[in-house]
Amino acid sequence: MSPAAALVSNNCIGIVGLGLVGTALAKRLRAAGYDCIGFDVCADAVQAFEAADFKTSASVPSMLEQTHTLVLAVFDTAGVVDVVDQIQRHLRAMAQTLPTPLTLIDCSTGDPFKLAELSESLALINIRLIEAPLSGSSVQIENGEATLLLGGDAHHIESVHRVLSALANCSVHVGGAGMAAKAKLATNLVLGLNRAALAEGMVFAQTLGIQPATFLQLVLKTPARSEAAVVKGPMMVDGQFEPQSRIRQHLKDVQLMLDMAQSSSQNLPLSQTHFQLMRKAMEQGDGELDNAAIILQMRREKTVRQSNP
Repeated sequence: MSPAAALVSNNCIGIVGLGLVGTALAKRLRAAGYDCIGFDVCADAVQAFEAADFKTSASVPSMLEQTHTLVLAVFDTAGVVDVVDQIQRHLRAMAQTLPTPLTLIDCSTGDPFKLAELSESLALINIRLIEAPLSGSSVQIENGEATLLLGGDAHHIESVHRVLSALANCSVHVGGAGMAAKAKLATNLVLGLNRAALAEGMVFAQTLGIQPATFLQLVLKTPARSEAAVVKGPMMVDGQFEPQSRIRQHLKDVQLMLDMAQSSSQNLPLSQTHFQLMRKAMEQGDGELDNAAIILQMRREKTVRQSNP
């Protein structure tokens, strides 16, 4: 790391992971006056980021020459660990330490226990890990309608308050490292089941002769209303599933939920059913579609008629 690294502008923010969420966050930061530099292992994602008039970097370590803050919008905790490994390998190769604290703002939905352990180990090498998963789709994130669930040291969070405020208009500090991931999984459980229930209700209503558009209007005017109905209902009605969040991503989240519940001897029967529905949707090629496309799998589900003995 060059001596100039200690003089890098606090106005430059690195984004690692340039998919739907990473790009939405970069737009939020740019609107708040920050300069963003991005990196992704996917060449297509890099090209799309550059096409949106953002700068990119050839590697994660090279970003450290320009910023002391990295926003991680990677797929999972394995992606976070990979970023950390790249930084550590670079420091060892250069026989250097970080002269200024490096802040990692992790916006992925990850493993709470691994993140808590990672936070402790990173503190020893002058790296601050702040959990900041967002509750909301990429469109809601870009529009400032998502909520940041923050986990980590309160002083570290306060030190990047301006950056976090740029990422989302609303935030909740839920506790130390690992707690934000737990909160995100629990809220995602409810959100995912809301979507699935809406899809099931819409399919059921149609079998009874109520058209999807009519059913959605009924839902929105009754206590059955939910944010899932507001956001995903029109997509289900129109059959338009351009991704704002993907089925394969939520399947990953539900697997995490089930694994954690099993370790605590907690049964999650509704989430188990939801997991199987999404797994079947993946097998049918729907994994890259928006989560609203769960209605396609609901329509594939058929009642098994059992003949009387």
